Amino acid sequence: MASGLQGRVAAITGGTAGIGLGIAEALLAEGASVALMARNAERGKRVAAGLGAEPRVLFVAGDATSQADVEGFVDTAAAHFGRLDILVNNAGGASDLQPLVDLSDREWDHVMKWNLYSTFWATRRALKIMLAARWGRVINISSIEGKHGKPVLNAYTAAKHAINGVTKSVAREVGTSGVTVNAICPGLVITDIVRETGPATAAAMGMSFDEMVAMFAKESAIERPVTVEEVAALAVLLASDAGSGITGAILSVDGGTAQY
Repeated sequence: MASGLQGRVAAITGGTAGIGLGIAEALLAEGASVALMARNAERGKRVAAGLGAEPRVLFVAGDATSQADVEGFVDTAAAHFGRLDILVNNAGGASDLQPLVDLSDREWDHVMKWNLYSTFWATRRALKIMLAARWGRVINISSIEGKHGKPVLNAYTAAKHAINGVTKSVAREVGTSGVTVNAICPGLVITDIVRETGPATAAAMGMSFDEMVAMFAKESAIERPVTVEEVAALAVLLASDAGSGITGAILSVDGGTAQY
């Protein structure tokens, strides 16, 4: 296959919905096998079965805020398929929908574990496998909020900025090893979780969900949300042999919202 992904194995946290599922579907289409982690075991098993590539799909129930679950997922994926070539750190989200002065330590810690710490735990575990193999791809799903910020998303914004920073640092550490490390910063993508949580985010920003979507769309050059498929297409490139010259990059798929 042109992408060079046939026979490769990818582990994707938060892999049963939204961007994570879209990336899983795109990698499967290119010949890779995928291991998916998410909290909801019933949904995860249903999604894995629905992908229609049973020998090449593994679901592992796990919570991205648990170090044991995240590290166990990486180990299980590698043991099940006999290798691990690609790690997609997709798990994460925002639940800190309040001004900083009202944000509790507990909520700050939760958002950091969900986004930043899960990326740290999974990457550290996967790199040991990839460095030994002299080939690997780490793809961190960051956010446009990792390049700027929005009110009432303080912990989330901080976590995504940190993910971008560690992406650059680790890329320099492993640059001669055959392992690349990159981050994708999506703009607004209307996934199921955005439909579920978006109204609360919008309300915290003093507007309706539709007004928030329109505002984000207006900030972009294309004046529309981006799609899961558009994000997944970049992930496939970064995972492939064709992406071997791209590392330490913080790449936006945001319709031109942050033009840097």
